[in-house]
Amino acid sequence: MTMKALHIITGLGAGGAEQQLRLLLRHLSADCEVVALTNPGTVADGLIADGVRVHHLGMNGNRDLTALPRLVRLIRAGGYDLVHTHLYRACVYGRFAARLAGVRAVVATEHSLGDSQMEGRKLTAGVRALYLASERLGSATVAVSPAVADRLRRWGVPSPRIEVIPNGIDVDRFRFDPARRHRARRLLGLPEDAFVVGGIGRLCAAKRFDVLIQAITRLPDDHWLLLVGGGPQESALRRTAHEAGVADRVLFTGERPYVPDGSPGPDLPSLTSAMDLLASPCPEESFGLAVVEALASGLPVLYASSPAIEDLPPQATAGARRVRGGPEAYARAVAGVRATGPRPRTAPEAAHRYHITRSAARLMDVYATALSCSLPRSPQGASTS
Repeated sequence: MTMKALHIITGLGAGGAEQQLRLLLRHLSADCEVVALTNPGTVADGLIADGVRVHHLGMNGNRDLTALPRLVRLIRAGGYDLVHTHLYRACVYGRFAARLAGVRAVVATEHSLGDSQMEGRKLTAGVRALYLASERLGSATVAVSPAVADRLRRWGVPSPRIEVIPNGIDVDRFRFDPARRHRARRLLGLPEDAFVVGGIGRLCAAKRFDVLIQAITRLPDDHWLLLVGGGPQESALRRTAHEAGVADRVLFTGERPYVPDGSPGPDLPSLTSAMDLLASPCPEESFGLAVVEALASGLPVLYASSPAIEDLPPQATAGARRVRGGPEAYARAVAGVRATGPRPRTAPEAAHRYHITRSAARLMDVYATALSCSLPRSPQGASTS
């Protein structure tokens, strides 16, 4: 009998965790449904196109406690064997709701825990206390990297409850394609001889994309910056580019899907084919998914932080270089890559280590263990109002 699982996530915009969930569901051997607490977003459309049932809870902010009984009722009605939560708000509400609904096993994935922030929010004592209170209701917490696992242990999560399962990518989808490169560049209006530096991720202050804009001002006019993603800092970044005099060489694509979904414009793998280099100046990544995707596309990579590759041997991460410093350091590093000339666009070993099929298989093992060691069901008559 196929396991029935419900994935609870805060929203379904085209962020890294959201797109990772969509990719994962394509490879899990379980009957999965998804509920978004807020903003169904573009990934919801993609999941529906994949044949996944998506529920929208309509939650109004972090303190909308009326969402809890609604979520409990939804879980009970679905008859799920397991609940899997993603992102902070969904982990807190989802774990409580799953236990009140009497679900046998509750797994959570911690996607974005840094040393000083989580999903862009400051790690206050209250944020930590609420997270730990809900964590105790779960069966296991999945960390996307050993760095995240270490942070969870320092918070007080017991080691036996932590499972390290890295994010996964579809290596074949990111394989460099000259035809996609030409088509994406034409659609974006990029000159054929442009040297394109890419930045991929949520446009928030923590990602430090302002560093790349300032780096472009120190490089020749044939260097362009392509920022892929959406977020609260987009207007500020556009203003920075304008004030720096490089607005005509900085392109914003907005959120782009991992796989084609019928929306206009190139998808994410096509945009990596269009780039000549990927730069990731964020100093506090929990995994570094964009770095791994770029390596799968055969791109040289400059990064400030990427737990996904920092512990791997150098031969496995050919083309990746760590950069310490601000705009001047990144400008020098970009110029150095440009000076070495083009390199073969082939994926190094690191990209293949993170194939999505491996991550999906390991997660199914976690599900099986959680179900076999499941806690007793909560009383079905527990009050939720």
